[in-house]
Amino acid sequence: GFRGGAGGGAAARALGTSLEAETRTLAATQSERLTGELEIELTINGTQQRLTVEPRTTLLDALRWRMQTPLTGTKEVCDRAACGACTVIVDGRTAYACTQLAVDFLGREITTVEGLGQPDNLSPVQQAFCEKDALMCGFCTPGFVVSVTNTLERQPAADLGAIRAGCAGNVCRCGTYPHIFEAALAARDAKGKTSGGAGR
Repeated sequence: GFRGGAGGGAAARALGTSLEAETRTLAATQSERLTGELEIELTINGTQQRLTVEPRTTLLDALRWRMQTPLTGTKEVCDRAACGACTVIVDGRTAYACTQLAVDFLGREITTVEGLGQPDNLSPVQQAFCEKDALMCGFCTPGFVVSVTNTLERQPAADLGAIRAGCAGNVCRCGTYPHIFEAALAARDAKGKTSGGAGR
């Protein structure tokens, strides 16, 4: 009985050692596949940018960490496409950057909040956000600016309902919505005046 028990224990240990070795080999193989990097070229704010990324790198991480000049205006907040802080414009439509892979954006036009205007040359929406105090902590602000901009580009005469619908994927945890929508309407009216245009 003793010999049988000892033999069974030895066999179990040998099997365990074999399984452990196979698991380590498999893990190493998968790690090699996941960490391989490749060069890609993305069109960001009208300029061709060459980046080195892993296949699993999100567009958000590529913008913030893989650019020669990082574009940190696109914010990482929820990291699960639930708050809109990472909103960018892709081929004329808003998109979340936190849950989509950078390699899927080859040949597409990407616009970030930096591509809309600069501190010394603000866009009408950025200017209105400043004038109407449409921010508090600021984490959600770039996403709202991008969403409002895209809404007004697609609907220059958008009313409050259309603007709210255009920002439906953006969340302001500070509750600054009244100022945000006031800024959006002000930007719409300012753009309308410069283009000969649309009222409320």
